[in-house]
Amino acid sequence: MAYKSSIFPLYQTAKAKGFTLIELVVGMLVLSIAIVLLTSMLLPQGDRAVETLSRVRSAELAHSVMNEIWAKRFDENTNSNGGIPACNAPLGVACSTNLGPNGESRNDYNDVDDYIGLNINSNILDSTQTYAEVYLGYGLEVDVEYLNGQAAKLITVEVTTPNGEVISYQAVRSNY
Repeated sequence: MAYKSSIFPLYQTAKAKGFTLIELVVGMLVLSIAIVLLTSMLLPQGDRAVETLSRVRSAELAHSVMNEIWAKRFDENTNSNGGIPACNAPLGVACSTNLGPNGESRNDYNDVDDYIGLNINSNILDSTQTYAEVYLGYGLEVDVEYLNGQAAKLITVEVTTPNGEVISYQAVRSNY
């Protein structure tokens, strides 16, 4: 019995000083699962943040172009003072049938349909910079078409984000 009692205290002190191999393996397994879960949840959040920023910049670009277009008159033949009669009104002149720029330079666009074909390589209004220089990696296309005969024009601004997503912004401009 003296033999057993001399070994037993050594066994207890050795156990109290450290971990067993099984405890270490289980601990590493739990830690590795926790790291995998964290990285699988956190890394996609970074991609989503970039997509959100790209969409915000897309809206900023489209909004600036749309505001510029919206400030112009409906048609080349519309009274430049905005008075009555509008083109195609009973006492007014006919609206132009050819949509697109009428030979004006970029800074002299004066009606909505002059913006047909405006793209990312076009100059910003009253600037020597192009949209491509300010919005790196983005694409821009503007189109204008008649709706309801010639009663309104549909303005479409399509912006392509750097990751290839095409976002379309539209507005309707009435003939008034």
